[in-house]
Amino acid sequence: MAGGDTLIVHSFSVELGGIQVEYVQEVSGLTFELDAIEVQQVTPTGELVIRKIPGARKGGECTITRGLDKSSAFTDWIKKTFLNGAVDDARKHISIIINDSQRQEGRRFELTNAWVNKWEGPNLKAGDSTAATEKVTVVYEDISTS
Repeated sequence: MAGGDTLIVHSFSVELGGIQVEYVQEVSGLTFELDAIEVQQVTPTGELVIRKIPGARKGGECTITRGLDKSSAFTDWIKKTFLNGAVDDARKHISIIINDSQRQEGRRFELTNAWVNKWEGPNLKAGDSTAATEKVTVVYEDISTS
């Protein structure tokens, strides 16, 4: 990749516990966040000073939109939480990989201990020719990038 070239957003992939998820349409809402702690102090002259200092890292959430198909790995993962109630067993590491123009890995986001806390089915409308998609909201404990 030439220096300064920006990665292209339409070439990405998602891995769930090391297994590639097929046919992902969109990933949105990836965030890093720290708690902001407000500290009030009084100076020796009696003046009130308010400072904000960084606190603990927060977990986050993102939304994955994909075609409604028979992909067993992703569907089984969703079922572990919703049908079996096995959140501890459902916690997985997710990798979101953005590729460069040569389809080589450019950047990787690692979501630690991720599980699905919301599932949205397709919008169904008579005469509509759009693809049936499902959206899952994934919560995670930590995020890192490389």
